[in-house]
Amino acid sequence: MKILFLGDVIGPSGCKSVKSYLPQIKKKNKIDFVIVNGENAADSGVGITEKITEDLFNAGVDVITSGNHIWDQKETIEHITREKRLLRPENLIEGTPGKGFEIYRAPSGGKIAVLNLMGNIFMKKCEDVFITTEKIFNKFKLKKDADFIVVDFHGEITSEKMAMGHYLDGKATLVVGTHTHVPTSDFRVLEHGTAYQSDTGMCGDYNSVIGMNKENSLKKFFNNKKAKKHFPSLGEATLSGIIVDGDLNTGLAKSVKQFLFGGVLKEVN
Repeated sequence: MKILFLGDVIGPSGCKSVKSYLPQIKKKNKIDFVIVNGENAADSGVGITEKITEDLFNAGVDVITSGNHIWDQKETIEHITREKRLLRPENLIEGTPGKGFEIYRAPSGGKIAVLNLMGNIFMKKCEDVFITTEKIFNKFKLKKDADFIVVDFHGEITSEKMAMGHYLDGKATLVVGTHTHVPTSDFRVLEHGTAYQSDTGMCGDYNSVIGMNKENSLKKFFNNKKAKKHFPSLGEATLSGIIVDGDLNTGLAKSVKQFLFGGVLKEVN
């Protein structure tokens, strides 16, 4: 089972590239299931709309995860209650609309569970991410309840993500970080069989400041009064992600490789 996970989709350029290239990417790499973090996909670079979710699904995305910007488009509060393929962090405060964990049927067969989490350090207030994760994995087991389990850890710091990777080593197929928009080179299969990467990066224009217009971002750092609210850079996007080959017998990762396509970044061989 080949699973493609793509990092945070940023604004119009990220959406355009996913919609334009994902069908051929799936065919070329024989991808069975696609997960995308879409919390920055709106035209403004924050949040996601119902139309964008439908566009991404129509392009071949199976599940959309999110993070701290999930509610930045007000319509999402209602939409997420109807659309089970759109997830928000599981450890948001109890009573929050939507779900952060769901089990899906892959088009090629097999059940894939997706868990969306958000870190506690330097992020919006939410429930303890490790306690929440423990509760989920006490209830749902790899190969018993799902053939594969993918975890999107939306967090600011690498130590928190790495700790979660080690905690879930042998319990999940993939633990991957999102949020910082910069791909890390530590992708690997951990010692007990779980694929891991601290951050997949973003699907956006890297000739920018984490996907936002670089000139305006510099003005903000210099406290220039002419600086505007952050807005996405609109150059050619690099699609940044990770491909995991999952073993149907164990649910663990046989191999993992970084995926970079288009734009200014180049894939490391």
